[in-house]
Amino acid sequence: MTSIFSGKTDLHSMQKEGRNLLRLAGPILTAHLAQQALAFTDTVMAGRVGSADLAGVAVGASLWIPISLFLYGVLLAVTPMVAQLHGAGRTEEAGPLTRRGIWLALPMVLMAIFCLRHAGGVFVLMDVVPQVGWIAGRYLRAIVWGLPAAAVFFLLRNLSEGMGLVRPSMLIGLASLPVNVVSNYIFIYGKLGFPALGGVGCGYASAVTLWFMCACMFGTVVRGRLYKDTHFFDLRRSCGKEGAGQILRLGFPIGCSLLVESSVFALIALFLAPLGAIVVASHQITLNYSATVFMIPLSISSAITIRIGHAIGADSPASARLTARTGLWMNMIVAAVTAVCTVFFAGKIAGLYTGDAKVVALALNLFYFNALYQVSDAYQVGAVAALRGYKDTRIPLLLILVAFWGIALPLGYSLSLTGIWGRPMGATGFWLSLVVGLSLAAFLLGGRLRSVQKRVDGMKVGAVDGGYPSSYGGRRTKRVPGKKTPNQGWGISEW
Repeated sequence: MTSIFSGKTDLHSMQKEGRNLLRLAGPILTAHLAQQALAFTDTVMAGRVGSADLAGVAVGASLWIPISLFLYGVLLAVTPMVAQLHGAGRTEEAGPLTRRGIWLALPMVLMAIFCLRHAGGVFVLMDVVPQVGWIAGRYLRAIVWGLPAAAVFFLLRNLSEGMGLVRPSMLIGLASLPVNVVSNYIFIYGKLGFPALGGVGCGYASAVTLWFMCACMFGTVVRGRLYKDTHFFDLRRSCGKEGAGQILRLGFPIGCSLLVESSVFALIALFLAPLGAIVVASHQITLNYSATVFMIPLSISSAITIRIGHAIGADSPASARLTARTGLWMNMIVAAVTAVCTVFFAGKIAGLYTGDAKVVALALNLFYFNALYQVSDAYQVGAVAALRGYKDTRIPLLLILVAFWGIALPLGYSLSLTGIWGRPMGATGFWLSLVVGLSLAAFLLGGRLRSVQKRVDGMKVGAVDGGYPSSYGGRRTKRVPGKKTPNQGWGISEW
């Protein structure tokens, strides 16, 4: 890690860059917290029905979240692509690029709907308690109705954030909260003539909320003056060389990275399911809290991607390096503070989720392990975001695979469910393995970021059409210091 922080940097410059990052991260954080509040609302309102409903939502979400995150990750490629276009003064190419993303999203949405609607066999295979599996399966059948809306929302949000316009997603996220609460109230408890669906009602409420968010984001792009330069709705305009293929090449590793990370948590929930509803519920509570706290470094990391994308598009690698260094310091400081708060207030936090003393007691133990990995988690997500701004996504995917699937998951399984290391530790073993996996990911990704920065700083020939290397069909052109060229982005994902 320390290598990323080496080198001389003017403190004033870091302070100035920190303020720039915070201006972006603030609205993004609000939007992320609003999204996490939706999951918190589902957890709390389903938990009030019973532990089986809470466990059913948790098990169902363990499949919904990885698949939806994979879709989000693939489409997230639009953000650095738009950021580099915008930084290079080619905003008019951003709209056509985003439209092409819709054609890419369509087949993925259809496949995801099919998989989620036929996921019942997975619960049987994993020996999930029948009542919990029944709730989880119907929860998934309900929530998939919102998947098309989620894809369109992701694309339009990424277009907006790539341009540095982050307030719309914040306002829409806040507006979605009351919609989700009311929808949950109606479908979970059976109001306004609807039957009481318990945990299954969370799925329908989430679908309604996703369509609301999609409509709001669509309306923002239609009416927003600042989006007119993107030519998103000008169907006759098809300028720019970036198409669905380029989005897929850059986005597929991002989607896989998010899938790898989230699938580890999903598999943990499934592995723990046979141990009973109390164990699953305590894991879900800790996971929900962990995700909520994680929103702070995640938001700063999103700002890192945008700022680095703008810097690379404007042909300023020194600014990109400054952004990465400043953002990583900010992430680690914030994580250290939240880790201390987690340790001191673990009992009170767990009590907010449920009144079940057994669930709270088990969750309390898991909270301490969560505090141990928060700094590493914040660092690795910042490093990934910085690499994404440089359009480097393939090698980070391999490093994440090693850390999570190669180390963390096998270690967690052996600690929790086998006698290899002594008495099986249950949920505690998996959370201990997450500390190891995230620390390793932080170390590996930090090294990759340093390597990429050295390569970019030393490039004599690197500017290419549309910000892509020759492997994407771009034509290499020489970069002359101080001179603007029509090809001002760097894509290094071929390394």
